[in-house]
Amino acid sequence: MTAPAAARPASSSVYSTPAFWERLWRGSGINFVVFFVITCFIYGQLPGLHSPSSELVGFYDGNRTRILVATALSGLNILNLMWFAAALRTTLADAGQDGWGAAATAASAAFGALFLLLVTIGATLTSAIAGTGTAMLVSGLHDFGWALIVSSSFPRAMLIMSAAFGLWRAGLISPSLFAVGVGAVVLSVLGGTTWMGEGLWAPDGAFSRYVTPAIGLGWILIVTRVLLARSPSTRAGW
Repeated sequence: MTAPAAARPASSSVYSTPAFWERLWRGSGINFVVFFVITCFIYGQLPGLHSPSSELVGFYDGNRTRILVATALSGLNILNLMWFAAALRTTLADAGQDGWGAAATAASAAFGALFLLLVTIGATLTSAIAGTGTAMLVSGLHDFGWALIVSSSFPRAMLIMSAAFGLWRAGLISPSLFAVGVGAVVLSVLGGTTWMGEGLWAPDGAFSRYVTPAIGLGWILIVTRVLLARSPSTRAGW
């Protein structure tokens, strides 16, 4: 009989350590922002609310490949959002703010679901137009997409709020940065009231199209910097 083989030593690679994975997930917020900007550039300028059928056909049929590529990348980018929320959740839990961490998880899940539905509608419209879909169907789905953008303001506001209040109560951000977070929450909630027929406060107006998304992306970058500044956790949660 041969002697039993010696136990293999544990891997010393940095990629197998919990600290590496924890830092990777804490940086997912940066990845989300970068990929979001890239996918918006690929997708192109979305036609406004109640656009004529000829404009919608020209956009969805003429940019079919770009829209489908952006849809696939956006689906992958939702994973970055989920990992960002998970890193925020564990950081708040370690600081004794489990309630705010749970709120961050719920808000990110709600926003991720609406975001996934939104990009799916775009992909559906390219197929509907390619399959000679009716003008009423195309116009209805397109306008529904704008309604989703407005409605997503509320889970976005909750995600910002959970990070602002949770990190502040944990002593991880300054009162001035907390005030910035509260302002971002207020502006994001206002984004859910943009139901005017036209102008700045319309669903396709500048406030809903540019201002509230920029606020959300900026806050994610701020929170990511706070998460990355913390030392890796000693627990084996990753």
